[in-house]
Amino acid sequence: MALAQPDPAAPPDHRAPGPLAALRGALATTACMETLQIGYLHAVAAAAGCSLAQPFPDNGIDWHLSHSAPGHTTDDEVTIKVQLKCTYQLGPRHPADATFGFTLDNDHLAKLARTPVSVHKILVVMIVPRAREDWLRAGHDRLELRHCCYWTNLAGHPVTGRRRTTVRIPTSRVFDDRALCEIMTRVGAGGRP
Repeated sequence: MALAQPDPAAPPDHRAPGPLAALRGALATTACMETLQIGYLHAVAAAAGCSLAQPFPDNGIDWHLSHSAPGHTTDDEVTIKVQLKCTYQLGPRHPADATFGFTLDNDHLAKLARTPVSVHKILVVMIVPRAREDWLRAGHDRLELRHCCYWTNLAGHPVTGRRRTTVRIPTSRVFDDRALCEIMTRVGAGGRP
């Protein structure tokens, strides 16, 4: 028996719905974006050998990541605070783009920019495609999430807008397991992320 399949050459938005088409749930896109970025964070933390804790209730910080390593000089385990954001309003970043702008509410920026601190904070911004069906691809040898997360330390960043301020996120700071280990190594030596 032959089954009708969607045309794989057609863009995902133009595939005709049919009995075999997968129907996505009606959960709000922003809720799905939050879930996706949490999955990304968990994958990075697992690969870096970090533990995660979610403050409850959260007070403007989404996650605490801790890293134990014999090379840490400040303590046997160091912790950073992570604020996650996700947007589809930007396309994928290219190596030629040195930074991209991301706008934060001033109150939130002031919390992330506070200095000095006893526990350092980083902002992690995930850029995803606009269409949910383009967010991930699975194969027998990999699971690809699109597009990417970038991180920055906003300590000391000025609040410049009336209610919101745009900060620049460097595209050289891809947030992956190696970047997280390097962040933890610097913090573990008494430095900044």
